[in-house]
This record gives sequence, structure tokens and C-alpha cells, in this order.
Amino acid sequence: MPPKVKTDVEKLAIRTVIIDAARDLFIHHGVEAVTMRGVANKIGYSATSIYLYFSDKEQLLRAVVDADALKLAQALHSTLAISDPLERFLQFAQHYVQFALANPNHYRMMFMTPHPPCDPALSSIEQHNPEQDGYAQLIGVATSACAAGIFKDEFNHPVLLAQTVWASMHGLCALQINMADDAWIHWQPIEARIDFMMRMCLQGLLKVTPHE
Repeated sequence: MPPKVKTDVEKLAIRTVIIDAARDLFIHHGVEAVTMRGVANKIGYSATSIYLYFSDKEQLLRAVVDADALKLAQALHSTLAISDPLERFLQFAQHYVQFALANPNHYRMMFMTPHPPCDPALSSIEQHNPEQDGYAQLIGVATSACAAGIFKDEFNHPVLLAQTVWASMHGLCALQINMADDAWIHWQPIEARIDFMMRMCLQGLLKVTPHE
């Protein structure tokens, strides 16, 4: 009997299983150490079956990173509808941290696991498209906040502002994901640290602080 032809839904489900398995292996063993056969073994498939969905490890890696980047952009997209530029700025940061902590493996894969740099020409994510590109969203949020004149003149540089605030958010997320259970450090509640970080940033950025 010939093999049953899979439906598009079945193919997508299998593709997702492969991506999830690859993500886990990339994170825990490093991209260089992972093979297509290793991914296949993890999910009980033959190596031949994996190649029906991804031509090589590079394409599989790109698919994992793209899937995670799109998931992040989708999680942040609702904040773009907020009309007040300062509130949009704050909510974007909150949603970013919430995504990272709710999806630690996706976050580890994107920002904490060494892998070859993204080639926009090979990505399924459309660069600069705020529907798909979380970085484009961040630049847009920073640009609109600067244009509204709410920040001090010396900080009125959207790209530099966006990248610096991103670094602050990433540091908080990375520490929480990797060291939340470290008994050596008596961590303050994560909600308090998020709030404190944002208030500390705003205290230096705003022309008029919220308490004035």
C-alpha cells in the first residue's frame, strides 16, 4: 500500500514538531553540535523524513529563528494601537518582558544562543514590516515617542534610544530566565524589578517626570 498523502494541516503540524525539537537541541547543545539525524532521533523520525521538510540544517535553523521572531512580533503588535506615545512605549516594554518570561526557550533561541547572523534575503520575515518584524516595531515605538517631544533633547535619537532600552529589557529577561532559581541571590519579585527598571529609565529620559 502506498504511503498516505498528508494534508497541509498534517504537514504543518509535523513541521512544527521538527522546529520545536530543533530549538530544544540548539539551545542545550549548541547549533554546531546538532545534526539533522539528531533532530530526527529526538522525535522518533527517520533522517530521510526530516529532509522532506527542510533541505539542510541551515534552512531548519532559519525556520526556527523566523518562527520565534514572528511569534514575538505577534505578541508585541497589539501595543502599536495604543494612541498615547508614552503609554505605547511602556506597554511595549512590558509585553516584551512578558513574552520572554512566558516563552523562555523561544527567547533563548533568538537572543541567547549563538547562531549565524540573519540574512534578510533568506528569511521568511519581511524586514521593516511591523506586522512581522519586532525590531521594526521597537524603532517605530521609539520614533513616535521622540516625535511627541516627551523625552529630553539629548535623548531624542530614536535608534539609539531603542537599542539602549532593548539592552536593559534583555538584561532583565536573561537574568530571570537563566538565574531565577539561583539560591545565591535573593531576587526581588520580578514584577518589582520590571517596574523599577522602567521607572528608572523614565526618570532620566522624560522632560517632565511623572511626579512633577
